[in-house]
Amino acid sequence: MSRIGKKPITVPSGVTVSLDPKTHTIQVEGSKGKLSFCWRPEISVNWDESEKRITCTITPAQTKNRQTRAYWGTTRSRIQNLVIGVSEGYSKRLEIIGVGWNAKELGKQIQLNIGFCHPVNIIPPPGVEFAIDKNFITVTGADKQAVGQFAAVIRANRPPEPYKGKGIRYIDEYVIRKQGKVFGT
Repeated sequence: MSRIGKKPITVPSGVTVSLDPKTHTIQVEGSKGKLSFCWRPEISVNWDESEKRITCTITPAQTKNRQTRAYWGTTRSRIQNLVIGVSEGYSKRLEIIGVGWNAKELGKQIQLNIGFCHPVNIIPPPGVEFAIDKNFITVTGADKQAVGQFAAVIRANRPPEPYKGKGIRYIDEYVIRKQGKVFGT
């Protein structure tokens, strides 16, 4: 049995949920935006308007199938991420470390000056916003996957290197530092 799949999802006030069992889609709308998700046909999703809860279930015969149990927990987690995203939103913070390295807002895109002979311009996907404060970039949005993917695209342009620690890293990321070459002692 899926421990995650069994848990009901409580929906906060200000969030509206519409469920279409025929097409297996759920739409969640809140103050941060509108998101939708299409779940697998093996899973049944139920919306209880009076208790403001969403539950995901599978039939007892399908509990023996590992793949279906995995879909069950994944479906519940994805719907939970939708509810949190439209009510609170998600954010990732990145830090640029390097002498003379910085980021600038250039219209609706980010311009990174990170040690290359040319600046790197990155356009955010729809629904994802960013803010730049000195050498810190904050990526925000309602869709958890889109926010994480855009932050990963920014970081992939210059990941932190282990000798001097230069590069773009997440705020909570720890980079293991290596000792450089040691000549004659």
